[in-house]
Amino acid sequence: MQRFTLSLDARIQESVVDNLAARPAPVAVGPFIIGVDPGTDSPGINYATPRPGHTITPADITALVTAFRTAERKPRLEYVTSTAPDLEHLLLNAGFAVEERHDYLVCSPGSLRVPPIPDGFRVLSPANSEQRIAMVNAQNEAFGGEPTATEQDAERIAHLQDRGGVAFMAIDAVGVCVGGGMATPPNGGGGGTPAESKPLGGSRESERPEGRQASEPADGQQGSELANGGVSEVTGIAVVTAYRRRGLAAAITGAITVQLFGAGVEVAWLEASGPDSWRIYERVGYRPSGKRLYMCLDRVAG
Repeated sequence: MQRFTLSLDARIQESVVDNLAARPAPVAVGPFIIGVDPGTDSPGINYATPRPGHTITPADITALVTAFRTAERKPRLEYVTSTAPDLEHLLLNAGFAVEERHDYLVCSPGSLRVPPIPDGFRVLSPANSEQRIAMVNAQNEAFGGEPTATEQDAERIAHLQDRGGVAFMAIDAVGVCVGGGMATPPNGGGGGTPAESKPLGGSRESERPEGRQASEPADGQQGSELANGGVSEVTGIAVVTAYRRRGLAAAITGAITVQLFGAGVEVAWLEASGPDSWRIYERVGYRPSGKRLYMCLDRVAG
């Protein structure tokens, strides 16, 4: 069998596709996959991404917006820019706006540097509902939200762990959770088959041949072995304000990354939103590699 090797950008993008396909109710629409989670309407969880190697047309964008409206979710995308270089222009023409631009950083077993855990704290994997809720509450608070995590949030973290994902929390000397973070299962960790959403407005059906899974090669690559194994996204690294600048974010990131590589992951990746987070991740061995773009549609359908 011929081995087809993806670029690093394409491997990262394929890992996003696979992760969204593992959401509880994913929707495949043309060249896109929407990761729908009925348990939350958060745009940071319910978003779409394109499959690398597929042609995208204005009609595909129309179909994508319709699928989001049907799912009662805000139209929003995240993707590696080099894997769909014309998509930003198509989305802008459809009324979308740029939400954020980020660099993504990668770490391999050879570049990993494990930072120490600060004195007076422990970093551990949440093992029950109470701990998972405490971790999500700390993350919410750190990101400027309210500490109102529910049992559904705990179930979401448990589902992530059950599929091979990773979660770690930092607790102080009296057992209070002050931060946490997660990583997706390598290549999405499986999940249900996405529901097909037939494109409307005259668009064609999906370019994906019937029965092919989201992680398989694009058109013309059938019969090849896709070298995309072992990629995982590290996400949600957060420490509440009163406990920052003590090395906890680096310690959480390090613990997550160590467990990923111990499980056979080849590449861990994450995003840096600013100089402070960039410095934290570089301490652990992450290095800049590519660009990601977030775009959303705020207007109400007329």
